Order: sequence, then C-alpha cells, then structure tokens
Amino acid sequence: MIRYENLNSDSGVQSYEIGAKQMLVKFKKGSTYLYSDVKPGSIHLEKMKLLAVAGKGLGTYINKYVRTNYIAKWG
Repeated sequence: MIRYENLNSDSGVQSYEIGAKQMLVKFKKGSTYLYSDVKPGSIHLEKMKLLAVAGKGLGTYINKYVRTNYIAKWG
C-alpha cells in the first residue's frame, strides 16, 4: 500500500492501494475498506483515486459522500 500524504489536514487515512476497478483504503485506527466501481460506484471511486494521488481530501470525501457504502471491511 502507498502511504497517504495528507497534505491538507490530519486525515484518518493512513494508506491506499489503487486497482483498475477497486481501491483499498486503510485508516489510522486500523480498519481497511474495499471500494469498487460497483460500490460506491465508478463516479465516487474515480474521485477517491484522484484525491488519494493528490494527497488531500480523501478522508473528508469518504466521510461526506461514501460513508458505509463499501464492498468489504477488515479490522
């Protein structure tokens, strides 16, 4: 996984891994979530990928728009 840069604030996101149709996001509290083009959908997934690479806004976006709309959770 790639360490999340967190350029904007003190995000809860620790790291991420981007695939073609999915994305893993690990939070500092220990849980890892799987998001995909099915859930929460391709529009949200592509926005999350952009924010992850930019290193800012990913945690806020997930909290505001995605919340519990994920495929799987570990931890």
